[in-house]
Amino acid sequence: MKNIAGKIYLLCAFALAGTSVVTGYILSEKLSRFTITAVSLGIVILCLSPFYGVKTVKTIRLLKRSDWKLLVLQALFGIFLFRLFLLLGVNLTSTVEAGILTGTTPAITAILAFLILREKPTGGTALGIACTVSGIVLLQGTSLRSIGLSSQNFLGNVFMLCTAASESTFNIISRKHRTINQDQSDVQIHPVVQTLIVSTIAFGLSLVPAFAEQPFAALQTIGMTEWIALVWYGLVVTALAFVCFYAGVKRCDAYTTAAFSGMIPLTSLLLSIIFLREAVGLSQWVGGLLIISSMLMIGNRNAAVTSADNQ
Repeated sequence: MKNIAGKIYLLCAFALAGTSVVTGYILSEKLSRFTITAVSLGIVILCLSPFYGVKTVKTIRLLKRSDWKLLVLQALFGIFLFRLFLLLGVNLTSTVEAGILTGTTPAITAILAFLILREKPTGGTALGIACTVSGIVLLQGTSLRSIGLSSQNFLGNVFMLCTAASESTFNIISRKHRTINQDQSDVQIHPVVQTLIVSTIAFGLSLVPAFAEQPFAALQTIGMTEWIALVWYGLVVTALAFVCFYAGVKRCDAYTTAAFSGMIPLTSLLLSIIFLREAVGLSQWVGGLLIISSMLMIGNRNAAVTSADNQ
């Protein structure tokens, strides 16, 4: 039951994270990248602190140096660098290429899980990861050979690859932090508290460069659409998605996390259908079914592996 709950949390986390591409595109037309990050994180801190501020202070007093190192790395890769590369890339490359390159997250996470965490995949898990990657390629409606790497958008493609790598690194660091807490620490960090701590660290990282962008003048020029996008970027894409992610990663292994990260491009596809009225072909629908199938495959892991994950 705990393992099922973890998968539900991860499903919600990555589905919400999939809205970041559209939200970031809307905001980047009016605001600079560090301003977007700082303001959205400021909204998170203001909204969560009244409810979890006291609990967060109590938790901070119990954290060890090893905890702080991993929390800083989570803020650096999961928020600061992820958003920096995403906001740099969305305006420099096509949406098709951005979707494919962001969709490399499952494969990168799986490779890092094997190399760094030494977590061995089962046959079903490996097949599920393969289905996720195949589905991501198909739902973009193009093949990898059709990706344009001209001088005009090459830099944008590099930024999107860095976005995927940052997300994958964040997934692995979070999994490692969870393992250390189980094996070596008596401190159990609540998902909301961890979200608040990591968001505050990332806010500090982005604050100085944000001031260089003259944020107050820029904020006075935006309309209701941009303010709604900022609130969404803060409370949903950051706060709610991170809370779900931390709750899920405590219950699931890195390969399960990798497969469910395929929800990011799938969510982007659905948003394009609903809001942008984009036409979707057979290959996109088949790709979506492959991603859903991969989650079911990983859900059927053998009992021994499931028991080990829940310990």
